[in-house]
This record gives sequence, C-alpha cells and structure tokens, in this order.
Amino acid sequence: MNALDRQRQIYLEGASGRLPRIPVDADRLEQAARARMSQQAAAYVIGGAGRGATIDRNRAAFDPFPIVPRMLRDVSGRDLRISLFSRTLPAPLLLAPIGVLEMAHPEADTAVGRAAANLGIPFIFSNQASVPMEQVAAVMADAPRWFQLYWSKSDELIASFVGRAETCGCEAIVLTLDTTLLGWRTQDLDLAHLPFLRGMGIAQYTSDPVFQRLLDEPDPGPMPRRIITTDAIRTLIQSTRRYPGPGFFGKLRSGRPLAAVRKFVNIYSNPALTWDHLSYLRNLTRLPILLKGILHPDDARKALDYGMDGLIVSNHGGRQVDGAISTLEALPGVVKAVGGRVPVLLDGGVRGGADAFKALALGATAVCLGRPYVYGLALAGAAGVREVLLNFLADFELTMALAGCRSVAEISETCLYKR
Repeated sequence: MNALDRQRQIYLEGASGRLPRIPVDADRLEQAARARMSQQAAAYVIGGAGRGATIDRNRAAFDPFPIVPRMLRDVSGRDLRISLFSRTLPAPLLLAPIGVLEMAHPEADTAVGRAAANLGIPFIFSNQASVPMEQVAAVMADAPRWFQLYWSKSDELIASFVGRAETCGCEAIVLTLDTTLLGWRTQDLDLAHLPFLRGMGIAQYTSDPVFQRLLDEPDPGPMPRRIITTDAIRTLIQSTRRYPGPGFFGKLRSGRPLAAVRKFVNIYSNPALTWDHLSYLRNLTRLPILLKGILHPDDARKALDYGMDGLIVSNHGGRQVDGAISTLEALPGVVKAVGGRVPVLLDGGVRGGADAFKALALGATAVCLGRPYVYGLALAGAAGVREVLLNFLADFELTMALAGCRSVAEISETCLYKR
C-alpha cells in the first residue's frame, strides 16, 4: 500500500464514520498505549534512565535540522527500497529489538513478527524475548529477521544462541554493547518491578539446551533469603506458568522455574566485556555482525578494525545513561568515521517519517523503530503493529516526495537547511 492509498483509506473510512483505531499522531499513540498497559508495563516500555533527559534529547535532536523542500521534481513515481547485506528491503526501516513484549500483549513477539512479515519489514528478535526465536521465525516464513545478542557470562550459551539464530533464518547478529549493566531506571525502581524476576522476557534462555544444562550447575554464593508474602507466592506462580512444559505442579515441584530466574540473573550480562571478545563472536558465524550502542567516532573506527559489518547508533532509547548524547547528534561523526565502508543505522527518537528522512539525509542507511510499534501492539496486537507501520511508511513516503526526492538514493544532506 503506497502513501496515497493509505491516506485515501483513512479518509474514506472517516466519511463512513470510522475513525482510526490506532492513533496516527505519535503523542496520542503513546498516551493511548499508556492508558491500555499496566502501570508496570508502561514504566518498562516508556520509561528511561534517571530524569529521562536522554529520551527528551533523542526527540529534540531532530528539530535543528529543517527540511528544505524542492519543487517541480516529478515525484509521481516513488521508490522507498534499499539494499542491505544483499537483501532488497521495501523501505529503510527495521523494527528494533525490544524485550518483554508480553507486558504489552499476550501474543508478544509472535504478533510483531506476523505484522513485520506482512509488510516485509525486518524484525530484530530480542535477546530478552517473551517467545523463543524459532516460534517467531515460524510465523514469518521467509521474511527478513535478525537476532539481537547480549553477551552472557557463558560463552557456550552465546554460541548456542548464535547457532539457533542461524538455523531459524536470521540474516544478521546485532550485538548490543550498552547494557553490560542495567541503567538506573527510575520508573521501574519506584515500582520495584523487574519483569525478569517474574519469569518474563527469558524465553530465549528457557528454550535453550545449553541454558537448561546450566540449570543443573550450582550458582556461586548463597541466595538471599526471601520473605514469604502473598506477592512472593504470586511471583512464584507466574514464573512457573511461564516456564516451558506441561504440568504446573510438576514444574513447581522441580524447582526449575525459580532456578531459571536465578541463573538468568547471574549470567545474563558481562560487564567485563572488551573489544578482544569480538573475535570469539566473529569466529562463531559468517552472518553479518552489527554493533549496537556505538556513539563515538573512535568506537566506530575500532569496530571496523575488529571486522564488524555494520553499526547501529543507539543509546538504548535513553534507558541506560541519563544525559547521554542523542543518537542523531552522534550520527554524523560515526558516519564520517566509517566513510561508507559499512552500513550505519540509527535507533532512538524516531517517531515519524520526517525523522527517518532527516536521519537518512545525515548519512544513515536505515532507521530502527522501537516504542511506537510496541504501542500499536498494546492497543491491537498484530493488527495494531501493522497500522503503526503503515502510517510510518506513508508519512515517510510523503515527506520524501514533498521534499522533492523520488527515491531514497536522492536523500542527502543538501535536503536540510544549514545555519
């Protein structure tokens, strides 16, 4: 569906008295999703680190780059396609990895995968997914998907995740670097709510044979005592239900659901990660490897020295370092540092077509959309995600055409006003 068809569909339905079920305006979309989600889910999805300054900065960074539309360019034919790692994509758009999607909708990652496949938009499977990667891949047929990797304390588990990603058709590995420690996320802390402790968002682990074997190994150090309360019992019940396999009481008696949560907490991230670890990952796979979390030009150059195939300029949606540089501010320096040798994607603050246009004009190969698709998921499952994506693509196509560009290849820095 091109932009004019999408626009026409909305207006024609309006003439029959049907308003869009998914708000088109980005702010109204967030408000509607916040109202639909639980307080804990809204804090996890919408919240950020500290005072939220980085979230605000991600959005504000787009304002100093006004678009300068050009006239009489014959934009009757428009081409949004790009080529990325030998795959032709319908638009310069990917869905960013976001964990614990079950907090937004019971169908979680499966619903997102179905919507993404319907439009041919690549979905980056989250390391902290609510559904194992194989199940999501099964509903996507041959549609493009990548896999996000967090560097665990277990190299054997890393190898297993990468091998599974290859087997289920993932076309790239996205190594996320900026979460070796969990940021100070004030909204989650005020609610004292970490979803992983309730068995949420660990489906990639509990479905993994290496992780299952690790459950049989003792954890180092004593476990802290837990006070038995109604909430503690409820948490145990939730964790048991989410653990794979039949028979609630059998799983409960085995102790493995609680052991899985403990094991995950102990091994999920590795703050000792250094550049030298990358050779291990490079030797594991022939798939393209992209580093997510790059913000400094020196890190971008170093990534190429270590044989990486792409970069994602990201500050984790403002969820890790309060007051960090915005992704759009960091983008030009990273693009200049790599000099066109690898693709550079932008993740963070993207809410509409104009944002994507500006990012591409500043050198990004494509953009990653995050929170907005989760809002669509919360409101209407797979159909809601699809609506959000259709609106985003239509907005981008119209912005591109009205700026005087017939294709993504024509978008450049000359499309922006320079003070």
